[in-house]
Amino acid sequence: MLSWFGTSNIALGLAAFATLANAAHYDVTVGKGGQLKFDPETLSAQPGDTVTYQFFAKNHAVAQSTFANPCQIQENGIFSGFTPNTSPDVAAPTTFTITVNDTKPLWFYCPQTNGNHCQSGMVHAINAPATGNTFDAYKASAQKAATPSTPPVGTLPAGGLRKLHIDVGFNGNLVFNPNNVTELVGTVLEFEYNPANHSIVQSSFDKPCQPLDNGFAAPFFPTKQSPSGVTFEVMVQDDKPIWFYCAQTAKTHCQAGMVGSVNAAATGDKTFDAFKALAAKAPPSTIPPNTPLVGTLKVNGTIINNVGGNVLNTTTLDPSLVGTVPPPGSTYPPYIGGMAGGNQPADYGWAPSISDEAVEILQALQYISNALVAFLFEGYTRLSSGGQWSGVYPLSITQTLGSLTAQALIHRKTYSDSLQHYQKPTVSICQSYNINATSVDDWLQDIQTILALSISAKVDTMALAAANDSWLIPALATELGSEARMSAVINMMQSHIASTAPREALMPYQLTYSYIANKYVTSGSCGDGSKDFGTVFPALVVKEKTVEPSSGRLLSVTVDVPSTSAGDHWIAWIGAWGGLQYTAVDANGTAAVPTSLSGHVWMVLTTKKDLKAHDIETAAVAGPEMIWTTQQWGSS
Repeated sequence: MLSWFGTSNIALGLAAFATLANAAHYDVTVGKGGQLKFDPETLSAQPGDTVTYQFFAKNHAVAQSTFANPCQIQENGIFSGFTPNTSPDVAAPTTFTITVNDTKPLWFYCPQTNGNHCQSGMVHAINAPATGNTFDAYKASAQKAATPSTPPVGTLPAGGLRKLHIDVGFNGNLVFNPNNVTELVGTVLEFEYNPANHSIVQSSFDKPCQPLDNGFAAPFFPTKQSPSGVTFEVMVQDDKPIWFYCAQTAKTHCQAGMVGSVNAAATGDKTFDAFKALAAKAPPSTIPPNTPLVGTLKVNGTIINNVGGNVLNTTTLDPSLVGTVPPPGSTYPPYIGGMAGGNQPADYGWAPSISDEAVEILQALQYISNALVAFLFEGYTRLSSGGQWSGVYPLSITQTLGSLTAQALIHRKTYSDSLQHYQKPTVSICQSYNINATSVDDWLQDIQTILALSISAKVDTMALAAANDSWLIPALATELGSEARMSAVINMMQSHIASTAPREALMPYQLTYSYIANKYVTSGSCGDGSKDFGTVFPALVVKEKTVEPSSGRLLSVTVDVPSTSAGDHWIAWIGAWGGLQYTAVDANGTAAVPTSLSGHVWMVLTTKKDLKAHDIETAAVAGPEMIWTTQQWGSS
């Protein structure tokens, strides 16, 4: 996302991300209650905000004009397409959504000429000024505008997303709702699964209940949840009829009338009713062996490219997945690979034997990964539809977090697969973590912390494995890019610069273990297979911070020195690789922060200075602890 150069442009990039992350959504009704009115008539919106128009009785549309020429579509203007609806109180299943790109005024109207809706005052504005070209002035001008309004019925939508929502198995019945509609080219058909076990498959008119070659198909999805959070989207590419059915053979859904059509003829021998009658006599239904095809399958907004067959199994999202190490030789359902963007490698390049040090490395990395998976899963669940934090971030951000969760599961399996290959014990998964989920911000900080720990431990363990277990290097190095991208996403969600340092930090995995064991793991929850990877040091308590007001740079910290530790003390500052520095702790527990540090860094209280990173553990008293220093480009 950040493809600019220069301080001001990076600031703009961060502002753009922050705008996206905090985007608002507005609903506007069009003609509700039989009134020739948009409700609300005006609204104020920021860049990135979205507005969805819901259509009621008569036959309304949303069209964009200039202020000076109301009731006439402006060149390259936004247009929803006309949306017929007979009900004044129940919205049509078709909606139209636009994204606001800037704060300039947007002027809209309904172009229906039957009753001259625009000239009757059916207008709407976004970000209309309070003076000058006001909304009232626009409305008054529209009432005097020439007729007829444009564009005419049949004009295709432009400048937004026109979407027809179709319920699959509506109200527990074997129906698509709606099941026979006329729609414009460019409209997205959004099928939403409801309880039972349905599928969505395109057919020809002549062979209902049988897949159409090169047609769309979505898998069976057994669910008891409503809403299920699972949708399938396909776009209307032309005005030819579209025929579809549910391929479930239990209760013969297609033959029982669970069929649908888009743009079927109203008269003649190829109407929807004729298709339904033909389906009732059709042979047993079938479905392509691999789905989805042509359209887009989503689970809570996360795109699933392949389910590894024709059944979507979302039990992989259950919490039990977080607390289970896959048995030897097993694979995740392809659904996880679809979320992650890939699966386990076909060949790890395992050596004939493994050193004891490499066994401990893999076990330590699995221990760290167990925590990362648990925290990511918790946040993703809360941000998904129906969760505690649902709507806090746009769907695209929640979708990204779903991918990150799946990637973390893939990474963890690297360690368990390798340990099981060499017939070495895996680490028991702790059944309880201290997840501070009172707010999204708290959760983001914990995720960022664990990611930083995981990345720094991988850098450390790759250096250790280089001599005797070099096969580990590609397996771990190729994970670093994924975790670095995860960290960048979280940084930007926290309104920090995406990449705060030119290199990753290197921290001994023993200290990483200490932090996670001390802060995040509930005591006694890790079972008989738990393992220690070093000393669990007490938390490093930062009692006070001194920050330079003009730049926000951290100048010094005051820490709590344990009474059991006598003599001189230092803070080991672990920044980007090669940036290890020490500053003395005075009698008050205060230490200066090195001016060259940037972004998140790690602090460890020690009784010695000038130690190499691998030796810090031998003199550690408390810590590590993560702390934010500054963004270099934000300093003055």
